[in-house]
Amino acid sequence: MRAVHFGAGNIGRGFVGLLLAEAGYELTFADVADQLIEQLQGADSYEVHEVGDELRTHVVSGFSAINSAKDSETLTGAIAAADVVTTAVGVSILKFVAPGIAAGIAARPASAPPVAVMACENAIGATSILEAEIRSRYEGDDLDERAVFANTAVDRIVPAQDPGLDVTVENYFEWAIETGPFGDRRPEIPGVTWVPDLAPYIERKLFTVNTGHATTAYLGYARGVEKISDALNEGDIEDAVSAVLAETRSLLVAKYGFDRTELESYAAKIMRRFANPYLPDTVERVGRSPLRKLSRNDRFVGPASQLAERGLSADALLTAIGAALRFDYADDKEAVELQRLLADEPAEKVVETVTGLEPEHPLYPAVLDLVKSVQD
Repeated sequence: MRAVHFGAGNIGRGFVGLLLAEAGYELTFADVADQLIEQLQGADSYEVHEVGDELRTHVVSGFSAINSAKDSETLTGAIAAADVVTTAVGVSILKFVAPGIAAGIAARPASAPPVAVMACENAIGATSILEAEIRSRYEGDDLDERAVFANTAVDRIVPAQDPGLDVTVENYFEWAIETGPFGDRRPEIPGVTWVPDLAPYIERKLFTVNTGHATTAYLGYARGVEKISDALNEGDIEDAVSAVLAETRSLLVAKYGFDRTELESYAAKIMRRFANPYLPDTVERVGRSPLRKLSRNDRFVGPASQLAERGLSADALLTAIGAALRFDYADDKEAVELQRLLADEPAEKVVETVTGLEPEHPLYPAVLDLVKSVQD
């Protein structure tokens, strides 16, 4: 079995790549970072250190690495021979990896079984986004015979860390993959959770893990706290994050029929993960890209708008949105652009540009007032 994984960063090596390697796949990393690829090409192995309730170390070996920007021929050959292609590059980068994947799929032997293509990104429907980009570049009418595209939901905290191939990760993970596209020919990947309907799992994760993590970051940043785990030692921040997760929990129960008690246990587990002292994650790293995180369907406006549509409270989420609007970390381009918009544009334009909310939406008045208060 062979797998090609795009994105050899910490998540690629410490999560997706690790699971593929441990499943027995002959693993090839593809990336455009020269130094990282050279390190991988020169190494026999690297270690993944799990920290938390139990400390474990995994050794990953037998991999190869391709500079996808400089060696397209080798990349095409690797995808042509692969059983699985995955990504962990960020949603905005999928359009750049799509041409290489399309070329590799086109080069597959006609007799080869379809390759499984899965984007492992923090976004709803990431594989569908990648599939659309591949289809727009694929020459031929046999893509459906050569590839299977399945959406996934991934969850593992991998903090910022010093350069090097070894990776430190939390010892919890979840990789959910929809079963429908595969029928009875699922890839063999131990540790994967196969689900008939991915949407509830994606939104449970996005509106609990991502919403809670970002809320902790923005409230901690406003308080001048450096680490996520330390932010939760501030009693009022912990209470505020818990209030946000209570609201998103109400949405998940109303929308999908989740058991409230199970969701409460899930949220409590998430809070313990954020407080893990072995994960030295910073509020600046978790808070980066506020424009994306404040966008229409992401972790704040997404659940808040759906709560408002159902006549349910989103007050705690609005508090979190206010903290996100004040995130002015100078080393983050989106934070700088957000502050420029707040300084230069009228409140109505900011709401439209940043959140995508329409004036007739029930959440719009509250967000407009919030933007005006931040501007004042």
